[in-house]
Amino acid sequence: MKLTTRTIVAIGIGAAVFLVLNRFVAIPSGIPNTTINTAYAFLAFMAVIFGPIAGALIGFIGHALTDAISYGSVWWSWVIVSALVGFAIGLCAKKINIEDGKFEKKEILTFNIYQIVANLIGWGVIAPVLDILIYAEPSDKVFTQGIVAGIANIVTVAVLGTAFLAIYARSRTKPGSLKQE
Repeated sequence: MKLTTRTIVAIGIGAAVFLVLNRFVAIPSGIPNTTINTAYAFLAFMAVIFGPIAGALIGFIGHALTDAISYGSVWWSWVIVSALVGFAIGLCAKKINIEDGKFEKKEILTFNIYQIVANLIGWGVIAPVLDILIYAEPSDKVFTQGIVAGIANIVTVAVLGTAFLAIYARSRTKPGSLKQE
């Protein structure tokens, strides 16, 4: 897949916005090192508009930068999952085709099925398993963190991500809506 200049710029801007949202617009969840983040709604929004490669790179770069700035080191297991979630949600871009200005019940359902599956598998399975394999973390701790993060991301993406995409779709010109006079 060829990356256009537009997509490369979107990756850079998307990673920066992801960093800012992850760092400054996060709500503590009550579980150590686990927050409720609006960044994942933005990641999902960008992944649908720019596709799976952009979604993966925005998640990877944005999360890595957040960890490096916030904690002084990168927690690679969660960075990898942010990339995988961005990639997986981006796969629905061809099924939705948001640029046509259509984001109705069918598209909303498709988007949310993709994001729920991506978040459940990513945060509920892959992140905890990588935490155990890479960092030798206790399984009960990392599965609790992963499940809380996954549920929080599912809810924020369902609410905010769906709203962002609906607003964006309304800004697009529907095919055949312009007529020559």
